[in-house]
Amino acid sequence: MILPFLFGVIGVAILLGLGTWQVQRLAWKNGILNEITTRIKDTPIAVPSEPDPERDKYLPVQATGTITQDELHVLVSLKQVGAGYRIVSAFETDGRRILLDRGFVGVNQKDAPRQALDVEVNGNLHWPDEVDGYTPAPDLAENIWFARDVDAMAQALKAEPIFIVVRETSESDPSVTPLPVDISGIPNDHLGYAITWFSLAFVWLGMTAAILWRIRQRTK
Repeated sequence: MILPFLFGVIGVAILLGLGTWQVQRLAWKNGILNEITTRIKDTPIAVPSEPDPERDKYLPVQATGTITQDELHVLVSLKQVGAGYRIVSAFETDGRRILLDRGFVGVNQKDAPRQALDVEVNGNLHWPDEVDGYTPAPDLAENIWFARDVDAMAQALKAEPIFIVVRETSESDPSVTPLPVDISGIPNDHLGYAITWFSLAFVWLGMTAAILWRIRQRTK
């Protein structure tokens, strides 16, 4: 019975250790998410002259300028709403031309005329990590993009690769619904992993006990 007993104890110890590690990771991840949430809702400042994608990610900013009619359409889908497009426009502010993620429109509003607007916007700097080896190339003829690729979009709109996601604007009746930056898209699966490891430890313990009981019965 010694070998099955040791095998069972070591297995349970490893699984409990993995579960405990995931609990620790959960606490760490929650701390990070709380920091991001606090930063997102902080007091906005002017757009930095040379923002850094790492240092200034989620930085709240405020800018006054003109939303031009030059825009790109990113295919997205919203829960309980369905398919639609994010409208990414060229935004001219303080002698610069940058990118502005104005928000969401339905499929039938994709090509609706949108006039140039002089507005004040509040939002957050962002560099979305949405492009991978499986992302289709944009359909330039139909102006349909499948991810927010800041560098490629900046090149297409002849703008700086600075990307503001709108939180609110001075428009009295915006034609585009803002989709502000939040933490909903940041994965946090550590609780599920912890439950899985602890459940496996319980199963392993039960199997060990059953094997030891059968060996003892045979010995008798």
